[in-house]
Amino acid sequence: MYAIIETGGKQYKVQQGDELFIEKLHAEAGETVTFPVLAVSNGEQLATDTKATVTAKVEKHGKGRKLVVFKYKPKKNYHRKQGHRQPYTKVVIENIES
Repeated sequence: MYAIIETGGKQYKVQQGDELFIEKLHAEAGETVTFPVLAVSNGEQLATDTKATVTAKVEKHGKGRKLVVFKYKPKKNYHRKQGHRQPYTKVVIENIES
């Protein structure tokens, strides 16, 4: 059984026991969160009009690896270097209720 959930403007295909790194949530480590379900499958059929929910446990918060943002304009002596680390939340899918 799997479900397709939406969080942080992205869609994820999840099964029970999966670990996901998603956009940062405003929940403390150890809390459970629920996600709205777009579609759920029992192995044979894919149902889109369902009131299913997915519950997950928040494991930890963190930051991703550093990305370098470099801007420049040729022949104009303009360059800017900036770094960015995207915050994330690690969750473990506990249950899919359909």
